[in-house]
Amino acid sequence: MKNVKLLDCTLRDGGYINDWEFGHDTLISVFERLVSTKVDAIEIGFLDERRAFDINRSIMPDTASAGKIYGGVDKGSAMVVGMIDYGTCGIEQIQPCNESYLDGIRVIFKKHLMHEALAFCKQIKDLGYQVFAQLVSVTSYNDKELLELIDLVNSVKPYAVSMVDTYGLMHQENLSHIFDILDHNLDPEICIGYHAHNNFQMGYANCIKMLHTDTERTILVDGTLYGMGKSAGNAPLELLGMYMNDNLGKQYDVGQMLEAIENNIMEIYRHIPWGYNLFYYVAASNHCHPSYVSYLMNKRTLSIKSINEILPHLQGESKLLYDKKLIEQLYLDYQKTECEDSQARSQLKAQLAGKTVLVLGPGKNLVQQANLIGDCLNNCDPVIISVNFMPKQFKPDYLFLTNSKRYAQLSTRLADPANKNMPLIATSNVTKAEGTFEYELNYSNLIDEKTEIPDNSLIMMLKVLMASGVTKILLAGFDGYTAREEEENYFNTNMEYSFAKEKAEYLNAYAKKFLAEHADQIEVTFVTRSHYQD
Repeated sequence: MKNVKLLDCTLRDGGYINDWEFGHDTLISVFERLVSTKVDAIEIGFLDERRAFDINRSIMPDTASAGKIYGGVDKGSAMVVGMIDYGTCGIEQIQPCNESYLDGIRVIFKKHLMHEALAFCKQIKDLGYQVFAQLVSVTSYNDKELLELIDLVNSVKPYAVSMVDTYGLMHQENLSHIFDILDHNLDPEICIGYHAHNNFQMGYANCIKMLHTDTERTILVDGTLYGMGKSAGNAPLELLGMYMNDNLGKQYDVGQMLEAIENNIMEIYRHIPWGYNLFYYVAASNHCHPSYVSYLMNKRTLSIKSINEILPHLQGESKLLYDKKLIEQLYLDYQKTECEDSQARSQLKAQLAGKTVLVLGPGKNLVQQANLIGDCLNNCDPVIISVNFMPKQFKPDYLFLTNSKRYAQLSTRLADPANKNMPLIATSNVTKAEGTFEYELNYSNLIDEKTEIPDNSLIMMLKVLMASGVTKILLAGFDGYTAREEEENYFNTNMEYSFAKEKAEYLNAYAKKFLAEHADQIEVTFVTRSHYQD
């Protein structure tokens, strides 16, 4: 039977969860347990010269730091390795292997850096280390690129080449295809490794497939305790150890793995959980960088269906190399569902021109200062328009919708007989399940593409009112934004935008600027307190 090996990378890949700050006691405790498990290799952290030495973190500026953190622990039979993301740690930071606590170094690199990275691997090998070439996002390589890489690898002859499924995209068919190209063309002395991520819940299954490949060369699979790792996590070390003991004649001490999980890893998991979830599924199913999904989800304006309709427009290299400007443009293009709205505008103008309009927003002052709103209704008798939500305390005359997700959340309220005949004013990016809205307005005419957040619903509402001949506008529940973590921006915390606190100052300044620039067209009065007045 071929030689199969198990590598643990909890202290390195797991560090993405907690910025590598395990604490020195935990680092030593986990490492000692891993040595006791008799796993073949243990990756103890990143080498990154940009980070200062910290005995509590498994990210180190140089190889000498590894000895400072772990040097008192007997390595047993394990090969101890560190990892370098090519370009973040120069060769001058790396001691000769005979002076270092490390036995090996794994170098991760993207395919456009393969020539430089393999030359760097050769330098590391010349220092005496077992060197691993880690192919980041291996699914992005085509067959020709793999063969080009193999030529470089064979000239260096590293200890191993590892397929890194960075975004968890692999199923067994493409795993086998890439493995076969490597296996048939690499020098037979070079190990082939596999590093899984669990976006499709395939990490464990793919590792088993890898372990049973028909080859004479050494096979190496990576795992982490309890699957700890960035995004959807990794293949769980304890499952791999159990399987290899039961089916491949190995004798890893799974009990020690479980002790490390219970005593060290579960406390981290309780505070910062990881693992398969919808976010990472969407990224993997669209073969794209997770930051694209994060950007669209953080908008809080799109359904998952809409996000899945936008992401296929990413093409080529841009799918896995995050481009913020590109995804911003795709988002705007998707939202710009054009419609002919001259009739709707005329009808709104006929009904609203010359009237006082009270616009309701979902800020917490809508509830906390409800008495002020009540006084306003008694004294001014305004037309009431609510924006993207339905207040319980006050019945609006119109509902203004700019957000598909918020519209979906209002389905039950709008189906209530008391609200069934409420006129809906909707921008053209919002679609109705059946039929059309009473007033449908062109989305692209109301947004401001020159600003960082172009679809500000208050500003869009004000533009509609100005175009409808309204000159007196009362605002309630438009509190503006606070960056204070202990303060909420909405009376319903589920409505909070993830970017709101980070962008609070910008959002407030943008609204104040808009109001100042249009002060000669509209008279705006704040019924409830607002940061837009500060």
